Amino acid sequence: FSLVCRLLLLLGCLIVPLTTGATSSMALDFPVSCHNDKMLIGFPRELGSNFWQVHVVDTSGEEIVDCDYMVDHERLTLTALYVNCTRLEHDQHQLRIELLLNRTIAGDKNVTYSIGCDALPADEVVPTIFTGVTNCTKDFMAVVFPRLLPSFADEHMSQMAWILSIDDGTRTHRLSLRQAMQQGYTFLADSNNLIFQVSFGATGVTSYKQDNQMLYTVALKLSYGPPDQRLTVESRMICAPGPATCNSTHMTVAIPAFPGILSAVSVENRNIPMNQLQANGIILDARRGVKLHINRRTLKSRLYEENCLGLQSYMASLRLTFNFRGEMLSMVTYPECPCDQHAPIAAVCTQDGYMDFEVLSDRTKPALDLNTIRLRDPTCKPVFKSPSNDMVQFHVPLNMCGTRQRFEGERITYENEVRALWADLPPRRISRDSEFRLTVVCTYKSGDASLSARISSLPPPVSSINQGPLSLILLIYPDDSYLQPYSDDQYPIVKYLQQPIFLEVQVLNRNDPNIKLVLDDCWATTSQDPSSLPRWNIVVDGCDYELDNYRTAFHPVGLAVSYPNYRQRFEVKTFAFVVGDKALTSLVYFHCSALLCDRLHLDSPLCSPRCPLSARNKRGRI
Repeated sequence: FSLVCRLLLLLGCLIVPLTTGATSSMALDFPVSCHNDKMLIGFPRELGSNFWQVHVVDTSGEEIVDCDYMVDHERLTLTALYVNCTRLEHDQHQLRIELLLNRTIAGDKNVTYSIGCDALPADEVVPTIFTGVTNCTKDFMAVVFPRLLPSFADEHMSQMAWILSIDDGTRTHRLSLRQAMQQGYTFLADSNNLIFQVSFGATGVTSYKQDNQMLYTVALKLSYGPPDQRLTVESRMICAPGPATCNSTHMTVAIPAFPGILSAVSVENRNIPMNQLQANGIILDARRGVKLHINRRTLKSRLYEENCLGLQSYMASLRLTFNFRGEMLSMVTYPECPCDQHAPIAAVCTQDGYMDFEVLSDRTKPALDLNTIRLRDPTCKPVFKSPSNDMVQFHVPLNMCGTRQRFEGERITYENEVRALWADLPPRRISRDSEFRLTVVCTYKSGDASLSARISSLPPPVSSINQGPLSLILLIYPDDSYLQPYSDDQYPIVKYLQQPIFLEVQVLNRNDPNIKLVLDDCWATTSQDPSSLPRWNIVVDGCDYELDNYRTAFHPVGLAVSYPNYRQRFEVKTFAFVVGDKALTSLVYFHCSALLCDRLHLDSPLCSPRCPLSARNKRGRI
């Protein structure tokens, strides 16, 4: 080992490489810090610029599901509790980790390391400290500890009192078990675990609110026994109960702003590196609190459990970890969309006159028998069936198979019906099959065979403030009346291709009638970063972009608003970014730069842009 590891051996740690694939060709140092209840492992800086994953495994190489460990990919650290993660061998807590390295380090092989920390002698009494993952529900938050303490109902309760200490940031509340139960705390126990449930209005709970979303946190310590032999469990709980909001393309999970930084995301026990969220269908917006826009294609669906005939999109579990004042806090939530009443199946509309879609067997409970589903014309069959018979795909001509069409303004809508009805099955006395009926919809613009897509945008960027003070804001409106902009909770907004998007740049908190707002440049990207690529210009030097087939249209600001010189309004036709021959499904972000000019003294040519006459004429014909 290197000098680092030789020093660590003096602190009571031991690292042994165990090869399960190929031995690493590169010596890796793991700085280890041993604590009373956990160990902190540091990974070499060489991993920072490479793809890597790490798992805690048992002696057979299987991942330990019950192990509560945390990986910080930015700081290159792993924190693991001794409980459920280690095995006591030769007076040491032995932790086994499996490290997957890419070819630049270890030939794309798995390497297993065994790391040990000396166990404290049995007669050395120390507090027992755990950091549990908060189970966050819509009604309460809960944390589970291994049952190392006596049950709350044990005989010795009368002799050994429980004390609950709650730190709310300004004072510490000390409550007896009875007092705690009267003030919002519930204590449960089974043969293996202690369960603490905390209501959101309990004593000592701190709350944060933003846009009607709440986040709750509480630091508690439960002690048992006399002072010289006291056992203690500690936890800082965190919970944002939601609810999630949904539109036709995304589920949005919003976390109010609080003194915490999101550092890890895990979906259904699968950790997703922060730099790979978008590749996994999750777009992170951390400008005001945290918003996760989750592509609905990645969600599961089920029949709604209440009085609703549609399907509900949901995520089985979402674990979020925050760095809260140097402490790593995790919560597990179970976000779900409101009922999609008679939600149609989203079909991909092709340019050669077909609609492509798939049907999954888990759309009903019990599971749908895919052998029984039919279109309006039962002779039209699926073009593909999965080997496990849990999914079928259809490729349906728009002029066959019972497909119908209707005209809605400038759009043509094609629809068919997928169904599995008892009436279509052979006669029987009873049936254990689910009935199923759902509409498939495909929409084109009249006279156009282009793909119908949904393009979303996020809320306008935070107002930039300069000396003055001066604030600008970019808003999006539903129509050209410009009466009421979309609110923050309506983003991302769904638009079809070529559908107009009505935008407005506005000066805030000023009352000088001589100020005139002039647009400089406006553009769109697939990222919140205004300088990112790809990029498409919308307004250039105050004029429409001459290379765009659908020119930007500028709208006058009437006298119905105060200070009309403070606003600039324009209209953009919805588009999708294309890479190669495929349209991107990512969100679209709009950005603008603007000038404030003296209306009475336009001393800069930028304050009075002169657009080419041809461009203006073309705008007028849109």
